[in-house]
Amino acid sequence: MNKKCVWFGVACILFLASFIDVVAQTNTPGDVKKPASERKGPAFAEVVDDPGLPRVLLIGDSISIGYTPIVRELLKGKVNVHRPPTNCAATIHGLKQLDAWLGNGKWDVIHFNWGLHDLKYMDEKGTITDVSKGKQQVPVAEYENNLRELVQRLKKTGAKLIWCATTPVPEGAGGRITGDVVKYNETALKVMKEGNVAVDDLYAVAFPRLAELQKPRNVHFKPEGSKVLAENVVKSIMQQLGQ
Repeated sequence: MNKKCVWFGVACILFLASFIDVVAQTNTPGDVKKPASERKGPAFAEVVDDPGLPRVLLIGDSISIGYTPIVRELLKGKVNVHRPPTNCAATIHGLKQLDAWLGNGKWDVIHFNWGLHDLKYMDEKGTITDVSKGKQQVPVAEYENNLRELVQRLKKTGAKLIWCATTPVPEGAGGRITGDVVKYNETALKVMKEGNVAVDDLYAVAFPRLAELQKPRNVHFKPEGSKVLAENVVKSIMQQLGQ
């Protein structure tokens, strides 16, 4: 495919993805429970598999929703790229929904992340709130246990697994503590090392360029940021596919 055509397609997707970020910023459990039929946008478009290509599943929150369409465009003609038709939120949601997200098909690679929703602070109504007024949705010790169970279930698919490190929380982002991301990532990395799971360190990719790539006082990324993340996701997938 002509490279100019590919990047024109990526530019169009980045424009559409910016609208998804606006919707995704709510990221409440109510949003997670929306029926798949209500989810709209390029990340949730139906994927018709080319039977001659590998099948890859992306599992993640609104950060992954932002980069999913770009990953698909960059891997067009090389890989069938799927994702669950929802925000995959915290590990507690993954434990409940993972079997449905995996379906009955064979996966060659699964690229997955949970974290930003686990470490956020919630009020009694289950809405993200100020750190001083709520409790973390999933404390780090519970997060570790949940990840171990999720990895065990993912390994049963026979797919090559890639853990995606949780992206940074900038200063001023409501409902989260900046330093918690490092703590949760270190915990996740321990679990992945124990399970011999490959790591796509999107935290390291994004952190040195936050002012350029991430929205101010917001965990979400600008279109250019989603593009940078997508390129790294593609690289990690192709490495696991041996290409």
